[in-house]
Amino acid sequence: MQVNEYKPLIVAFCCNWCSYAGADLAGNNRLAYPADVKIIRVPCSCRVNPMFILRAFQRGADGVIICGCHPGDCHYTSGNYFTRRRMAALFSMLDFLGIEKERTRVEWVSAAEGAKFAATMNDFVQTVTALGQNKRLEDLRCKK
Repeated sequence: MQVNEYKPLIVAFCCNWCSYAGADLAGNNRLAYPADVKIIRVPCSCRVNPMFILRAFQRGADGVIICGCHPGDCHYTSGNYFTRRRMAALFSMLDFLGIEKERTRVEWVSAAEGAKFAATMNDFVQTVTALGQNKRLEDLRCKK
């Protein structure tokens, strides 16, 4: 009899120009990262509304990561600076709600950093797995 091992559901918002291309490079180079990471492609990391993150937690995500271009390399000039400011405010709100800060992360990954993308995802999944299942904002109506 096999014991069901806990696998966290991770939502990754990746910018089209850098991080999504980095994920593609990781795949092309056959670098492994867990299949439980669900990637959502966004035009720029600044397009990730904090409500998207709260909704992901509500819908059952155990962790949310936002990946964008390195500061100064954004294709929309200053989008990732807005992301950094917005996420700092969101992290304090998540702390107020009682959600561990380790469940959310912002990373800067360029299109040429496929290995960094895979390593970041593996590390994040490991961190969230250690925290266990997120039940703080869980909406039971979203369960199957």
